[in-house]
Amino acid sequence: MDLGIRDDLALVVGASDGIGLATARALIAEGAAVTVSARDPAALAKAAAGIGAAQLPADATDAASVEALVAAWEAAHPRLDILVVAVGGSHRAPFAALTDADWRANWEFNILGTVRLVRGLLPALRRGRGARVVLFGAAAARMPYPEQVVSNVHKAGHLALVKTLAAELLPEGIRVNAVAPGRTVTRLWRRRAEDLAAKEGTTPEAVLERFARDIPLGRFARAEEIADVAAFLASPRSSYVVGQSVAVDGGIGRG
Repeated sequence: MDLGIRDDLALVVGASDGIGLATARALIAEGAAVTVSARDPAALAKAAAGIGAAQLPADATDAASVEALVAAWEAAHPRLDILVVAVGGSHRAPFAALTDADWRANWEFNILGTVRLVRGLLPALRRGRGARVVLFGAAAARMPYPEQVVSNVHKAGHLALVKTLAAELLPEGIRVNAVAPGRTVTRLWRRRAEDLAAKEGTTPEAVLERFARDIPLGRFARAEEIADVAAFLASPRSSYVVGQSVAVDGGIGRG
């Protein structure tokens, strides 16, 4: 299927690895002119070189860094057609163990970073060719996971942000949607599996297999499976999809 995004100007934030990088690769395969961004300059440079993308380092949790990203985009591009924000993550801890600092840090990571990016890039999106915004949430927005209360709360807030932005920006010709991945084989999950395996005296493969049993499909997703849905939402092919958080979770979300 031709997604109709050839020569569209796209910015993918959080694209040094995992789902963000896979999404950037999917957009490039469809002919979009992609710039990738992430907070680790070395990892970003490697990722950009690997897929043939331009790069703009930025840390979404730092307001000045986002402002610099916006200024660099405005200086180099006439518009922004596709914005993908693949920023966010979970914080595993029981409620009683969480400090105010834990709550603030996760809020910056899951909510405020995305707010800064969309707000700063809004003028460029307004000049876009029917601009599309794709934000990454999580299955936890509808089905909270045990001992992830801080992330569960912020992912639910992220879903509300998607709905609100979609309603406000649609009259300006900007379409907003989200992707809600389930358990996906990424560097973060591999690291978590290694940590748990060391504590339990087992192997990372055994840990991943155990967590896969909760998934009706019986396995973790590949990053490319999530990216394909994100690319569809970032294209005119999804023209009648507005304000949705599309679950790509193998059936794990029951909410």
